[in-house]
Amino acid sequence: MLFRAATADPADLNRAAAYPADGPVPALTAERIREELASNQLRPEWIWIAEDEDGEILARALWWGRADSARPIALDCLQVRSSVVDPVAIASGLLAAGHAAFEALPAYNISLPRDWRSSPVLVDAVAWRREAACRSGLSSEIERLRYEWTPAAKVPVPAGKLIFREGTDEEFLDAFIRLSAGSLDLHTQNELRSMDAAQLAREDIAFYLDCPGERSWWRLAELPDGNLAGLAIPSATPYHRNVGYLGVVPEQRGQGLIDEILAEITRFHASEGADRITATTDTVNVPMAAAFDRAGYEITEIRLVLETPPQWADKLVPDGRRGATAAV
Repeated sequence: MLFRAATADPADLNRAAAYPADGPVPALTAERIREELASNQLRPEWIWIAEDEDGEILARALWWGRADSARPIALDCLQVRSSVVDPVAIASGLLAAGHAAFEALPAYNISLPRDWRSSPVLVDAVAWRREAACRSGLSSEIERLRYEWTPAAKVPVPAGKLIFREGTDEEFLDAFIRLSAGSLDLHTQNELRSMDAAQLAREDIAFYLDCPGERSWWRLAELPDGNLAGLAIPSATPYHRNVGYLGVVPEQRGQGLIDEILAEITRFHASEGADRITATTDTVNVPMAAAFDRAGYEITEIRLVLETPPQWADKLVPDGRRGATAAV
């Protein structure tokens, strides 16, 4: 079995792009792959294939990154032909080869329908992918809800509970530090096992500064008496506006303020003409999920994120796992 990256030769790229998407797990179409290649978010060296001795492609892995990424951020597609007897062996070998070339272990995002556990075929397809990812070092799992707002939902009206204003870098650093205490976000919990709140706050700020959204969009949320209530970080992906980060400081939780902070982010993006706002939160973060439901956001998919355990996580490559977080 030969594990290799696609070459820049158009014929080789077309062959890798045209690989059929066996199985029920959604995969990128050949047209979409070519679009991503054109935007530099997929690259030949991030498209890996497994070939048998006759040159037939038996498996394919597609890693994705932003246009300016030095290395891939996440694995988006992992496919093995349905005729292969042991898909775990081929898939884990393909992942190991890619990881060695990247000198990193990007997370693997599996996009699934909300009811995927009710489908035995999908359950089996996820099972071998999980095992292959685990063998290649991605043994930690987070399940996330992907939400979406469109203009079909009403733009929320300000409730007048909070005042939103711009803030200095120091004020946002302090707010990020305060919000991490008691957070229900699994990424935050995991990272705090290996670093203090100040270091995590600096890393999170750096992550959002590196996203397509603008720093000028960020807002501090204050009570009428001037005390900090939380913060709102509207952000963006290469495809859509999104809810980057939001939360309520511990002493103000339990009062429904998260609804007003989420509403501020939604209003901001809507005022800029956004026709779609995406967001994600962990399935265990029940209060945040409930806030999205109340705000008219709808679940479009489940995202299963397989990654390295926190103590082994590669700090050199942001993995894109951050999303809306709040303890409310």
